[in-house]
Amino acid sequence: MIVHNFNPILVDLGLFQIRWYSMAYILGIILGWIYAKKIIKKTAKNKYNFTSITTSQFDDIIVYLVLGIILGGRLGYVMFYNFGYYSQNILEIFKLWQGGMSFHGGLLGIIIAIFIFSKNTKTNFFKFSDIVACVAPIGLFLGRIANFINGELFGKISTLPWAVIFPNGGNISRHPSQIYEAILEGVVLFILINFLALKKQLILKAGYVSALFLIFYSIARIIGENFREPDIHLGYFFNYFSMGVILSSITFLTGCFIIFFIKNNEQNN
Repeated sequence: MIVHNFNPILVDLGLFQIRWYSMAYILGIILGWIYAKKIIKKTAKNKYNFTSITTSQFDDIIVYLVLGIILGGRLGYVMFYNFGYYSQNILEIFKLWQGGMSFHGGLLGIIIAIFIFSKNTKTNFFKFSDIVACVAPIGLFLGRIANFINGELFGKISTLPWAVIFPNGGNISRHPSQIYEAILEGVVLFILINFLALKKQLILKAGYVSALFLIFYSIARIIGENFREPDIHLGYFFNYFSMGVILSSITFLTGCFIIFFIKNNEQNN
């Protein structure tokens, strides 16, 4: 077994600290931005269906996306995971440095951000969301690695050789579920989505990539939740389902609905 002794603080200057978690967000956004522009250039050259979107337009939407990620992620955590506490401690909501972000909240924030931007610029919502779907696993991977470094969101009790004893998990070895999720939601999802989008050219049909991202992410998350210890203050709903499973079931069904909607429109045209 492995004993977790990572320091969540990357740089400590006394009054000012730089944490691995915040660096994961910053690096994820920067790498995602660079890769998104690479996709736009590549698809334009190959005459895919992104030719109506320019790299400068994606530069413009970045601010919207960052706000969507931060505001949506934080408010999603407050609403989905700890509403009772934050409703009694309103000011704590603004203490982002203390942690507490929700992927599903961030996802909703990104959807709203893209919707507002696409409406203001009179562009196709799915053309932007498909690009974001291709790059999102980068941020997911880095975020899960940061969760591991922080020693949070750890897994259930395990006796496997790679089990980890986390500082806040008691003197018990546990699944490094953050690493499992980093692999599933980051590496595997990135390869799968980008293969289907760029190699199989599903990118030609706006919306399919976004829908498949929701479906495949949900499957990966539900698998990961089986190894992850549920939030102590929430536990399991109906003695079986964690909040992550419930929210991922909704995103799975949403992805299926988007594909049905697109196919139905294609048949009617």
